[in-house]
Formats: sequence, structure tokens, C-alpha cells
Amino acid sequence: MADVHAATPVGDEIARRLGAVWRIEGARVIATLAAMTRDVSLAEDCAQEACAEALRSWARDGVPENPGAWLTAVAKRRAIDAWRRRDALDERYAGIARDLREESSDGVEPIGDAVLRLLFIACHPVLSTEAQCALALKLVGGLSSEQVARLFVVPVPTMQQRIVRAKRSLSAAGVPFESPDPSEWKERLEGVLRVVYLVFTEGYAATDGEQWVRRELAEEGVRLGRRLCAMLPREPEAHGLLALMELQSSRFAARIAADGSPVLLEDQDRSRWDRSAIRRGREALRRADAQGRGRGPYTLQAAIAEQHAVASSVDTTDWSTIVVLYDVLGRVAPSPVVDLNRAVAVAMADSPDAALRIVDELVASNALPASYLIPSVRGELLARLGRNDEARVELTRAAELVGNAAQRGVLERKARALDTWHPNR
Repeated sequence: MADVHAATPVGDEIARRLGAVWRIEGARVIATLAAMTRDVSLAEDCAQEACAEALRSWARDGVPENPGAWLTAVAKRRAIDAWRRRDALDERYAGIARDLREESSDGVEPIGDAVLRLLFIACHPVLSTEAQCALALKLVGGLSSEQVARLFVVPVPTMQQRIVRAKRSLSAAGVPFESPDPSEWKERLEGVLRVVYLVFTEGYAATDGEQWVRRELAEEGVRLGRRLCAMLPREPEAHGLLALMELQSSRFAARIAADGSPVLLEDQDRSRWDRSAIRRGREALRRADAQGRGRGPYTLQAAIAEQHAVASSVDTTDWSTIVVLYDVLGRVAPSPVVDLNRAVAVAMADSPDAALRIVDELVASNALPASYLIPSVRGELLARLGRNDEARVELTRAAELVGNAAQRGVLERKARALDTWHPNR
């Protein structure tokens, strides 16, 4: 959203309202503008100008009944003004201006069509997979460059340049801002699935900010997943991704304490898990398997999530099966994060000592050097082995690296508790 600040009580309240509206409506506003202007950068600029105007206008006239449509209409007018300044009043401008006069204040495209269209455009094969995901996360997920950089574990300037280059590449290639032909869907699917997964992941466990969960963002990921399954009913990984998101989203009610602090898996009240979401997730997993093409990365992760969903507690979870599933996932889609999650499962199925050896191999290979993940897991394992001083160092380091305030608080409390923590408690 526009980086504008209003230093009055009314202005602060309007800024909060605008922020809430932008989190919900921002993707569709930019998607509609991109379709209209055929220019991602111009679409973003006009949306930012509309947000700045909202801070002024809403404080004076009140928040409109349909704020998303208001932002879209203002941004469209800014785009027309930009074309006028460029002395480009051609037939395209006349047609768009006529449409704008005729449309009602509710004339925003349905979010499903607009957002998914923008997602497929951003995942154009002219861009690398990394550039596709970076651009789509910023436009569709509404994430900041800092948040996208944290998801990819790269420096912020690197991510900013990646996003700028992606926009320039789309403009230079003359990419049409319209839904691609169905024959083109498959070549873009890998990037689309990855973006939807990362949008959900950022909502499920936010990388920065004060809140651990951004539920509206996770729900947008689930909605996009359902839409993709409807578009591509025979694509097993689309069903696998939807299964994964449904199964994980079933835990939302149990993941946050009354004071807003995170509740970790082992401490969650499983009676509060959403059984309907679990059922939907397991059905989606069965649809993925029914395609008979083997399990890909998302379907394997969904199978792991299913093991958690059907267990009555951490102790009754089939950790041996989870280890096997991580073994296969590590061969299908190798990554340090997969190895780290496998180590957690090994700690439960075998011993913390066996798991620590896996984590120490990751440390030796300098995997994920800027991430809190390895020191947090290593600290937990050291604590379970009674090596409290070493564990405290690791958990403190993890707390320094994590970007999310709620998650940082969990790590800091664990580090402080080690003075009285007993591994066999």
C-alpha cells in the first residue's frame, strides 16, 4: 500500500481501515488495472495513487460503501490521466473511458477471474521460475519485497531487483494481459502452484509483522487452489496442493491462544480442529492419487499432513510413516527445508540424537544461513538431549533471525525456560 501517513486520530483510523481493505481487495484492484492498462508497473503506480487519495478523501467524506470498487475506479482514472499526459489519447483510451463512464461503482471483476488471470500472466514462461514467483507474490499475494525476500531466503535488494526485472521482461516481451489459452496452462502450472502454495504459507505462518497468522491470505490461497482444481481436474498436483492447504487450514482455530500468541502443534487442542476441512483435504488427496500418475511434492506433503490430521495426539502420530514420506519427498524435491522437517520426524520416530546428526550435516553444508529454521530445530533437539547451554544459544540465535514478532516471542520464552527445563518432563 502507499507509504503515506496521517498523523491525526481520524487519519490513523482511516489508515487502518485502508490497510484492511487493501489486504482483501488489493490483488483484485491491481489485477483489474493490469488487464486494463497492459502494464504491471503502471497498474501498481495507479493503485498506489488511489490509496494516497483514499487517505485524504475518506477522512473528509467517509469510507465509501464499496471501498474496493472506489479504489479501482480512482486508479482507472489515474491511468487515463497518465495516458493523457503521455499524449496517447488513441482509440484504446476512448474505449476505456467510455466503459468507465458506463460502469457502476460495483464494476470490479470477480476476484477469482481477475486474480487468477494475473497469476497466470505473472507466471509467463518468458520469466524464470524465481522471477515468476517473486512478481506474482507481490502482485497477487500483496506481499512486500521484504516478505517475499524472507520466503526465498535472499537479501531484500536482490528480491527488489528480481521483481523490477520481471516487470521489465513482461513489458519488453509484449505479454498480453488476458487469460492464456488452455493449451498454455500446463507450461505455467509449476509457477502458479508454487505461488499459491507460498501465498498460503505466508498466511499460515507469517514471516514478519506482529501476527503469526494472516488468515485472510491463507484463505485466498485455498480459494485459488479450488479454482485451479476446477480448471485442471486431471492435474494431480493441483489436487495435492489443495489437499495440503485444506488439511493445514483445519488447525487455524487451535493455532492461536486467547492473547494472540502461537500455539505449537504439540500443545494444540485437537478437538478444535476443523473436521470438515480435514475431510475436504483427504478427499482432495484421494482425487490426486486417483489420477494414477504418482505423488509429486505437494501430494507428498499432503500425505504427511494427513498423518497429523488423523492422529489423536503427537504421541499417537505415525512418525515412522512420516519419515518414509519425507524420504520420498527428499528424492522428488530435495531441499534443506525437507531435510530439516525429516529430522524433526526422525526425532519422534527414532531419537533426538539421530535427528541432531541430520541437522549438523545441514549446518556443515551452510544450508539456509540466514534462516531461523536450523537453529530453532537444533535448539529443540539439544534441549531434549539435556544440553541446555548449547540449546539456549541456538534458540536465542533463532529468535534474532526470525522476522515475525509472535514467533520470536515463542523462541525467546523457550530459551528462558531452559534453566528449569528437564528433557524427560
